[in-house]
Amino acid sequence: MKKERLVVIGGDAAGMSAASQARRRKPEMEIIAFEKSPHTSYSA
Repeated sequence: MKKERLVVIGGDAAGMSAASQARRRKPEMEIIAFEKSPHTSYSA
């Protein structure tokens, strides 16, 4: 059985908010985030 995967492009507030919503709804989902700068938003 294949595992669901979410790929987030951009580590700003919108990207991290989408990732945290996905984690709450489907804790088993694999989430990968790509960000070009060395900083991500932790305010989500």
